Amino acid sequence: MPAIDLAKAPQPASTNPAQIRNFCIIAHIDHGKSTLADRMLGITEVVEQRNMRAQYLDRMDIERERGITIKSQAVRLPWRSGIDGQEYILNMIDTPGHVDFTYEVSRSLAACEGAILLVDCAQGIEAQTLANLYLAMENNLTIIPVLNKIDLPAAQPDKFAAELAKLIGCEPEDCLRVSGKTGDGVVELLDQICAQIPAPVGDPDAPARALIFDSVYDTYRGVVTYVRVVDGHLSTKDQIQMFSTGVRHEMLEVGVISPEPVVSKGLGVGEVGYVITGVKDVRQSRVGDTITTYHNPAKSALSGYKDPIPMVFSGLFPLDGADYPILREALDKLQLNDAALVYEPETSAALGFGFRCGFLGLLHMEIVRERLEREAGLSLISTAPNVVYRTVADDGKEMTVTNPSEFPDGKIAAVFEPIVRATVLAPSEFIGSIMELCQERRGTLLGMDYLSEDRVEIRYTLPLAEIVFDFFDQLKSRTRGYASLDYEPIGEAEGDLVKVDILLQGEGVDAFSAIVHKDKAYAYGVMMTTKLRELIPRQQFEVPIQAAIGSRIIARESIRAIRKDVLAKCYGGDISRKRKLLEKQKEGKKRMKMVGRVEVPQEAFIAALTTDADATKDKAKK
Repeated sequence: MPAIDLAKAPQPASTNPAQIRNFCIIAHIDHGKSTLADRMLGITEVVEQRNMRAQYLDRMDIERERGITIKSQAVRLPWRSGIDGQEYILNMIDTPGHVDFTYEVSRSLAACEGAILLVDCAQGIEAQTLANLYLAMENNLTIIPVLNKIDLPAAQPDKFAAELAKLIGCEPEDCLRVSGKTGDGVVELLDQICAQIPAPVGDPDAPARALIFDSVYDTYRGVVTYVRVVDGHLSTKDQIQMFSTGVRHEMLEVGVISPEPVVSKGLGVGEVGYVITGVKDVRQSRVGDTITTYHNPAKSALSGYKDPIPMVFSGLFPLDGADYPILREALDKLQLNDAALVYEPETSAALGFGFRCGFLGLLHMEIVRERLEREAGLSLISTAPNVVYRTVADDGKEMTVTNPSEFPDGKIAAVFEPIVRATVLAPSEFIGSIMELCQERRGTLLGMDYLSEDRVEIRYTLPLAEIVFDFFDQLKSRTRGYASLDYEPIGEAEGDLVKVDILLQGEGVDAFSAIVHKDKAYAYGVMMTTKLRELIPRQQFEVPIQAAIGSRIIARESIRAIRKDVLAKCYGGDISRKRKLLEKQKEGKKRMKMVGRVEVPQEAFIAALTTDADATKDKAKK
C-alpha cells in the first residue's frame, strides 16, 4: 500500500480538513493498544522496518517493562484508502488504559471525532473498556468496535462480537477482527477509519482555538505542548495565550508528529500537532486548556477544562535525611512531566523531612515513587496511602485533612469522606465473593446487569479509603484474576471515622497514626501493636506499645525488658541479701524508664509501613 512520505516532503501550511481523520484507541490494560499502534506505524511506513521496535510510542522505560501506557502519544499517519482511492491524513492518539489516567483519556477523546474500541478476543469486555466507551459516547464520537488478538488459541471472537454488538447497538458482523501481532485485518481497519469517522469541523476564519491534550517536558527545548486545532490557524511566530492562566507566549516552533517531530509552517482546522514556546513550566500548559492568539483572541474557551484532582495522599521521605534536597529537586523535575502530581513539604518527628504528595490513584503513586528512585537514585519510605477528609467541629469550624496528624483533637460533630461509584466486571460464578468483599468494605449495591449468560456487571458505592489500600488485590485473588475494576468519584458522605494513635511509652508516633472506621479501629490497633512488638528491639526497661482513640486505649502489647542477672555473684548467705539486690535493680529500672527513650530503628518503620503488596514485590526482587 503506497504511503506519503511526510519526513521528506516540505510541510504545507495546513491540510484540507476533509482529508483528515482524528481517532484514538481506547481499551482496558493489556488488550493490545500499543501493539495495534505499532502495526499501524509499520503498515503506513512512517517508521522504517529497521527502526521498528515493540511499543514504539511508549517512550519511558517503566512503560516498556510493565507493558502499560502512562502518557498519551499522538502520531500522524498518511494513508491511501482502498475503498475510494483518496489520500488521507490519520491522526492517532494512543491512550492509557488504567483508571488512574482517566482524565488524560477524556482529554484525548475531546481531540478526536472517532474512537477504536479495542477488546481482547480471549478476555472480553472489562471495566475500563466500559468506562472509556461511556466517555466516548458522552463526547458523541463515532465508535468502531474491534476485536483484537484473533490469532490466540483461546480467542472467542463470535462470543465477544455478540457481547460488543449488544453493548453498542450494532450487528455482530460489524465488529472488525484484527491481530495487532500478525497484522491480520489492520489494512481493512485503516480503510474503515477513513470511511466511518467524520472529517473535523471548524471555522478556518474564526480566531484560533486549540485544545491541549498533553504536554511533556524536554530538557533542551522546554515544554512541548500537544494540541488539536478546532478553529482558525496557528503558525510560527504567532503570539499565543492560555485561557486558564492568561499568560502570553511566543511560538518558536509548530509541527506534526510522524512519529518523530516534523516542523511545519502551521496547523489548520482539525490538525493535531505540537507547539513549542520555550516555557520551562508544564503547569502553564495544562491538559484540557485552550490556546488562542494574543492579538485576535477567541471569546470563549473549549469546554471541559478542569484541573485533575488528587485522590490519594502519601508521605515520601528519604531514608537518608541528607537526601532531602535531592528529593525536592527530583520532585520539581518530575512535576514538569506530570502536572497531576502535587506536593508540599512535611515534617515527621519519626521520619524527618519529606513531602506530602497527592496522586490520582495507587498506580500513579507507585509509578511516581519508582521514577524518583530510578531517575534520582533515591531510597524512599512512603507512608500508608490515605484520602482527603473534611471535618466539622462542634463550633461549626470546617477543616480539610490530608494527613492523620492534622486530624483535630477536640470534639468533632461530623467527618466526611470521599465516595466513589465502582463498577466490577467478572464471570457470574464469582458474584458471591465479590459482594461479600464489597459488603466488608462498607459498600452499597446500586445494581447488577448480565452482559451475557456468564459475565456480570456489578455496581457499588464505596468509600474511597476502602479502595486505595488493598481492595484491588483482594478482588483479584477472590476471582482468580478474572475481575476488573473501574471507579469514579461521586462526592462525599458522612462516616463514623476515628483517628487511631500508636503510643510508645505514652508518646505518640505520628508516622503510624491512621484515620479508620470505628468498626475497624480495634483490628488496626491490634495489627500495628503486634507488628511493632516484633520489630522494635528490646530495651533495658519494659516498653508498652498502645493503640489509642483520643484518651481511650484500645489495644496494648509490651516489649519485655532485657534483665541482667544481678544474683549471679550471690552464691550463699541469707535470702535478704538477694532481696536487697533485686530491690536495688527494681529502683534502677524505674529510674531508667523515666529518663529512657525508645528509639525506633529505620528498618522497623519500613517494615511497619510496607503494604503486603510491597513486601511481595521485594521478595520477588530478591
